[in-house]
Amino acid sequence: MIPYGKHNITWGDALRVLWQVRFRSLTQGEQIEIFEKQVAKYVGANYAVAVSSATAGLHLAAIALHLPQDSKVLTSPISFVASSNSLLYAGYKPEFIDIDNKTLNMNIDLVESKILNDNKIRAILPVHFAGLACDMKRIHEIATRQGLRIIEDAAHALGASYENGRKVGSCQYSDMTVLSFHPVKSITTGEGGMITTNDYNLYKSLLRLRSHGINKLDDEFQNPILSRTANLVNPWYYEMIELGFNYRITEIQAVLGTSQLKRLDKFMSRRKKRVKKYVTSFQALQNLRPAQCCEFTNSANHIFPVRIDFATLGISRAELMAALRLKRVGTQVHYIPIPLQPYYQSLGYELSEIPEALSYYEEALTLPLFPGLRRSEQKKVIIELSRLLKAR
Repeated sequence: MIPYGKHNITWGDALRVLWQVRFRSLTQGEQIEIFEKQVAKYVGANYAVAVSSATAGLHLAAIALHLPQDSKVLTSPISFVASSNSLLYAGYKPEFIDIDNKTLNMNIDLVESKILNDNKIRAILPVHFAGLACDMKRIHEIATRQGLRIIEDAAHALGASYENGRKVGSCQYSDMTVLSFHPVKSITTGEGGMITTNDYNLYKSLLRLRSHGINKLDDEFQNPILSRTANLVNPWYYEMIELGFNYRITEIQAVLGTSQLKRLDKFMSRRKKRVKKYVTSFQALQNLRPAQCCEFTNSANHIFPVRIDFATLGISRAELMAALRLKRVGTQVHYIPIPLQPYYQSLGYELSEIPEALSYYEEALTLPLFPGLRRSEQKKVIIELSRLLKAR
């Protein structure tokens, strides 16, 4: 079976992990800091904080903003539920902005009017869908005028760039950016994520929040009597400064991530070649088109979604996916619009506000794309899909 996404692990990765497991620490050691510094350097940010997942990262980033509890945050309906769930975890209310039908990212033209009509909107959580960066310069300009904070959901976008060439994750236009290291992402640590920022105070807060809210020998202690014996700092002493979580990543994961990061640019190059091949191969098909009608050069190309006119073809998406599966081609759908989920329906979200998201969902299909996708495998995907569509 050719899956829609797959990790790329070499023997070099495996041996580094084995060495760490056999001879070094398993948690809370130096490898985590090494990984953080290397990711920060790659994206061009001052600080990076590794966490157990991108969902954990989004949660901590939302909390670290310390917004009022009645705050609303603008985000995209076309994303995994973790984007908006993280806002609910922090006590905020997600407000969904419909997507632009060309990029599938948040429609920025709708953002400012939404803000002007609701004074409880205090932040924006843009999602870089499929690895294509939102127009963060425009979003930042709007946020600055309105006094809003920004967290970038870049779970799909490690390796991507903005139009000016700066890397996603540099936080040039945001307070924080959250990256994902899930197995199908740009690089993997198994599960894991990273928060990048250029704000030192946010950085220190994130370090505490990921580890139970504890300050451990890296900040000035608030209780000098308990923290010292005579002129010596008590080496066992720690202070819980705020209510935090156990969102730490392991040394094992950090070693794997550091090893993977060395090949990130190679992974990006392979993904870009496969996307270019898909685009040129499907030009003659009348009822299929790339879902993102834009230049893919700056994208991380995490996934390759297409739009298929199932109604005109007279075949359902479920039938097409089943037929492809019989040919050993795996596909997926990214994503069911979040407001369609039963939980969000129970919260009263109106589907009438996201017509483009719903339209995209009716036609969406994600094709296999990953660094290890061989030319012969991609050729098989193209041939089998083309045959099935032409047969209609």
